Amino acid sequence: MAPTYDIEQLLLSQPSIRTVAGVDEVGRGAWAGPVTVCAVVTDLSEPPAGLTDSKQVSEAKRGPLAAELATWAAGIGFGEATHQEVDTLGMTEALRRAARRALESLPVRPDAVILDGKHDYIGAPWPVRLEVKGDAASISVAAASVLAKVRRDAYMATIGCEEYGFAENAGYPSPVHQEALARLGPTPHHRLSWSYLDDLPQWRHLKHHRDPLACEGQETLFA
Repeated sequence: MAPTYDIEQLLLSQPSIRTVAGVDEVGRGAWAGPVTVCAVVTDLSEPPAGLTDSKQVSEAKRGPLAAELATWAAGIGFGEATHQEVDTLGMTEALRRAARRALESLPVRPDAVILDGKHDYIGAPWPVRLEVKGDAASISVAAASVLAKVRRDAYMATIGCEEYGFAENAGYPSPVHQEALARLGPTPHHRLSWSYLDDLPQWRHLKHHRDPLACEGQETLFA
């Protein structure tokens, strides 16, 4: 089923809510690179054809769809948290910072947020409506999922490290990535606090041990 505006309209039926943003992230389960969050505000118009959860859109179609979304959406904001932030702060706090950067870069401040998933990593001051599989249910969240995916994939394709296949796997643990990591070790783009290093004896000494008091613990749910 295609996403709809049902959730947006439910929120907008409240007198205090005039603008709703859909938010989604990509890169949570990658071993290298940033985590990227996109926030999208729409005018409730008909979206470009084929819009749905980015995981259900082929790679060949995602780029052209993202280009259409860029001119269709009423507002788009992006936020990233670097791999260093993930290592230092943990994934939950990194996601929170990336999401706030995305929301704060929108041309209009939303009164409410539809967030894909079941964990609110954004928090106050935005009222957050959690929606499991929101990227398949909500048009604004679906748009955010496609735009975030295309932006992060494009960035990962520019950083080199051809042996690791980042242009194809975007930093996720594909067989090519894992083989290169075992043979060559982590690049300057890898998250060094992650447990994959525990399985690489010759590189285990590079693991970053984050101060547990620095921020909240690393979120382990992958997306």
